[in-house]
Amino acid sequence: MSINASLKRLKLSTFKLNTLLSFAQAINKSRSTQGLLERYEQILRDDLGIDRVLFFYKYENGWDCILRFGIPEGAEKQIKVEELLDISEITFTSTSSEPVMSDFDLIIPIIQEEKPLAFVFIGDIDDEEKGVSASIKHLNFIQTLSIIMMVAIENIRFIEESIRQEAMRKELELASRMQAMLIPLEQSLINDANVQMAAFYRPHFEVGGDYYDVVKMGKDQFGFCIADVSGKGISAALLMSNFQASLRALFTKEISLYQLIEKLNERVFDTAKGEKFITLFIARYNVVTRTLEYVNAGHNPPIFYNMQSKQLSLLKSGCIGLGMLEEIPFINFEKIKILPSTKMLCYTDGLVEVLRDSVVEFNLQAIETMVTNLDSIESNLDVIIKTQRLDTDNDEVFDDISIVGLQFN
Repeated sequence: MSINASLKRLKLSTFKLNTLLSFAQAINKSRSTQGLLERYEQILRDDLGIDRVLFFYKYENGWDCILRFGIPEGAEKQIKVEELLDISEITFTSTSSEPVMSDFDLIIPIIQEEKPLAFVFIGDIDDEEKGVSASIKHLNFIQTLSIIMMVAIENIRFIEESIRQEAMRKELELASRMQAMLIPLEQSLINDANVQMAAFYRPHFEVGGDYYDVVKMGKDQFGFCIADVSGKGISAALLMSNFQASLRALFTKEISLYQLIEKLNERVFDTAKGEKFITLFIARYNVVTRTLEYVNAGHNPPIFYNMQSKQLSLLKSGCIGLGMLEEIPFINFEKIKILPSTKMLCYTDGLVEVLRDSVVEFNLQAIETMVTNLDSIESNLDVIIKTQRLDTDNDEVFDDISIVGLQFN
């Protein structure tokens, strides 16, 4: 080999090493995919003399051309990348019958764990003037550069996704804290000589679609409710937050439960447009007359148990869930004279529906057994939480859980 040839080869090798070094430095400095693609294009076009390039990248929702130069706009749409998924090695396009492939010399697949992540199409225009095609001459270098480019894009995606997930996690934490503020504190529950209350709340995710509340209406009367939005997650939590604001504004001692249900249904339907609905049990109790009036709007019927007579019943009177229809066709409400030593347990369906061996089981009878005794409602709640393992990571629980217990002395 002549000295000139050796010097030329040394010069080329030095150029490639310096190019890889500068590209690596660009990757370290840049967090922009577009900036790296521009540098990648500059190396191929200006330094290596490549005339035509298409760079197809695999996103979660399909393939996209993230770099194109040297060919007319829109020509990349003629290439059906899904038909190239079997290509696992550098492939020359001369064997292809597709006309669009004649613009290119070869396809470089970038494979990870036996799955294609990208395809790079390389071609030259003035092959005869250049002698040996640049795409052939620098094939290994182009392949190495393309792999580095691919790794950089993946790293940027990973960093962006990590940042997005961290931001979402913080937003969910904030949403969870704000939603918890909507749930009454223990000291807000009724606990006096007439009535004792106990409650439990646990969303399945950071935020949930369950809700309960207690509204005091003077010294002799109070209202309470428990509700559940269809579905889970952020949308359910937002609808429930909106519902809480509406209920708090409307639920006074002056309004009848009939009117209240009509107004709440109107607001839920206007907000959710029929895409979601809310089941609700709502009641008002007068401690002087010992009268409980309630409406059950499609909710799980509360357990009603008198410890002296040992009589068990379920409170079912009501109507369909809120927001199911623009107008509720009928609303039934019931008034009950509460006898001393009566307990009442309101709950959402997360308490009585559990997942065992991939099958949803309904276990209301087990809950009834834990209430139909002489123990206090607070003690009953403690037993339910412990027995059902509600305060631990229980794989059988797959929904939000809210419980409100009352004991009328």
